[in-house]
Amino acid sequence: MESTEPRIRGRLAPSPTGALHLGNARSFLLAWLSVRSRGGSIVLRIEDLDHPKVKPGAAAGIFEDLRWLGLDWDEGPDVGGPCGPYVQSLRRARYREALAALRAKGLAYPCVCSRRDVAEAQSAPHGRDPHSLAYDGHCRGRFASWEEACAALPPGRLPVWRFRAAPGVSAFDDAFLGRRELDLAGELGDFAFARDPDGAGYQLACAVDDAAMGVTEVLRGDDLVDATHCQLALQAALGLPRPRYVHVPLVVAEDGRRLAKRHGDTRLATLRDAGVPAARVVGLLAWWSGLAPFGAECAPADLLADFSLSRVPRAPAVLDARVRAMLGL
Repeated sequence: MESTEPRIRGRLAPSPTGALHLGNARSFLLAWLSVRSRGGSIVLRIEDLDHPKVKPGAAAGIFEDLRWLGLDWDEGPDVGGPCGPYVQSLRRARYREALAALRAKGLAYPCVCSRRDVAEAQSAPHGRDPHSLAYDGHCRGRFASWEEACAALPPGRLPVWRFRAAPGVSAFDDAFLGRRELDLAGELGDFAFARDPDGAGYQLACAVDDAAMGVTEVLRGDDLVDATHCQLALQAALGLPRPRYVHVPLVVAEDGRRLAKRHGDTRLATLRDAGVPAARVVGLLAWWSGLAPFGAECAPADLLADFSLSRVPRAPAVLDARVRAMLGL
């Protein structure tokens, strides 16, 4: 008898703004294991809408880094598939259509307020919590079009598209963190979802593409929990399905901050060029994830049989002196 279980479908969604580092690799490994351990398929999508930071050749480097680790995918820019194109900058027509649907419902509008404007409005005597940067809807109904908003700004500055947030609590059940709730209108206000005339920005693109590509699970770092609430609002407004969300702790340095150049070169390409075996790097990622002892060397496929999200520690993974020594950093 044919199974009636829904097809599990995950995604790896790197941005070509630079080389992958150990923090990226750990999230991608967990996303891969979560889906593959349940017999699911994986889409690789390049999220290249952050144009000023996109680096030429970075996408090819990402493919090389992921394959070096032993991660694979069923569909993507380099292998094709029925849901292409798998590069977001080639999917602008879909975002334009979604933006038009939001505007027709009165849920999206152009805004010329800067971060400083929002901060100053919140610190005014009549403002809300001075520590909050919730947007108060100042530009609601102010401009009839994107072009009109552009004309109100100095040359070189662009408006943003904002989503009209409804009152009430946004909630979802995270498969790792449990129940997550946010007063979207009160804490974020009318959030920005794109700085592009076609609506081609991270929030809208993720919501549209996850649905179009049939993604049923999104596993990513827990720094994106608030972004998930925004994407849930966009999904609901557009009548799109809601994936299962899994937010895992980040990899941080001993100072508690996320990995950066100040913490040493943790790029996968640098480790590979230095002769560090891929199995050692995967073993480290597995140790950070509660899946292997310290110093183990393994391939991602070796971790499938015993994989469980329940084994992943609740605290951030730490790049400490012992890890540095093992990797020769």
